[in-house]
Amino acid sequence: MPEQTLTPPRRSRFIDAVDLGVRAGRKLGLVDRAQWSREAMMAEVAQAYGLDDFGDEWFTGPLDLLLDSAKTEAHLNAAGDFSAMKTFHHLLRDRLYAQMWFKRHPEILARPIKNPVVIVGPMRSGTTRLHRLLSADRRFAHLRSFETISPVPRPDFEEVMAGEKEDFRPTLAARILKVARLANPRTLSIHPTGAYEPEEELGLIAASFYGMKFEAQWRIPSFTRWCEQEIAVPAYRHMANLLRLIGWSQQESSLRPWILKTPQHMLDLPALLEVFPDARLIFTHRDPKSVVGSAASLAWNQTIIYSDDVRPEPHGREWLRKTELMIERMRTARDSIPKDRMIDIQYDDMDNDWRGSMQKVYDFLGFDIAPALPGMEDYLARTAASKRVPHAYSLEEFGLTEGEVYERFADYIRTYDVPVDNRVGVTRPRIAAG
Repeated sequence: MPEQTLTPPRRSRFIDAVDLGVRAGRKLGLVDRAQWSREAMMAEVAQAYGLDDFGDEWFTGPLDLLLDSAKTEAHLNAAGDFSAMKTFHHLLRDRLYAQMWFKRHPEILARPIKNPVVIVGPMRSGTTRLHRLLSADRRFAHLRSFETISPVPRPDFEEVMAGEKEDFRPTLAARILKVARLANPRTLSIHPTGAYEPEEELGLIAASFYGMKFEAQWRIPSFTRWCEQEIAVPAYRHMANLLRLIGWSQQESSLRPWILKTPQHMLDLPALLEVFPDARLIFTHRDPKSVVGSAASLAWNQTIIYSDDVRPEPHGREWLRKTELMIERMRTARDSIPKDRMIDIQYDDMDNDWRGSMQKVYDFLGFDIAPALPGMEDYLARTAASKRVPHAYSLEEFGLTEGEVYERFADYIRTYDVPVDNRVGVTRPRIAAG
């Protein structure tokens, strides 16, 4: 990570043009204004698709809060609230379609999800790399990017399964990712992906209008604090049912364990383990200086697309607080998890010896690593060949200092023996993680 203070990126010209276009379209009556009523929004979506069953109504609580917080706190520009309306419409439509599929094929909900492997770590702690290495092993099941963008197949998907049509979701995902790159060219360097790349299940949790996906793109403190206090079991149950639907749509064997990962699990381990009681957990750790700076940069680079409030300092403060809370919740939850159900992996160890780290993971899972190595090596070769620009960021651009970060996370560093850039006197005695 570079140590110089970086020049904040500006919003792309593409988004400036979209923003102007939406404003002009609204003045001319060609573009609808944002609709902030949950009841009106649900009625509109139900009428558009001729369906009215949205499933478990728990989601209406977080949706009401999310709408209010986005409207009053996020300082959305025209492009931002236009995008928000499209997002809400998309998620509500998918809830309708999901219930349609569950009624049409009741066997979907009977699919078991046994012994999932869940990677749990702060944002930017190497969870994506570990997830994609494991996903290269065909003995595991995984989500692909287009399935977290659009987890629910369209009503004609039986024709896709019969080979009579093409699944439109990968095409849609490719278009969305292309727009995302136009909206923020740094997106690819911060989180590289493609329509068929393995991807995390954060979109499946967001299907209940809950969680960090929204706060990583909008500043919505009221919604954020509510989520942090909520018991998220209903959101995780819906996520599990979407996994069943995706496994069915993939024609994937239900005997293959799912590989899951998203930083949201740091906050919600009790809910995760209630829904997936036999989950095996891989905890990732990284120097908090890098975690906080990178997480703040990721959220900031998203927020400047949607909001005219682009000050970096609030992002630094928020993701310092959020990272501390995630680690505190993770540590508390670990006290009740049997030690043979979890393992710790260091980001630096993966950097220095990925094979050795993966061997440790495979020993923990009870799998022979040999059949997986060719796929892992192919993944690493592909990512190296892409020659993407490294994600550059600094604590200073977010109004933070190394000393402050290390002071807040000193006990975490010592307890989990996390390697750090030891320029401010942090000590790391060798003790076992608890």
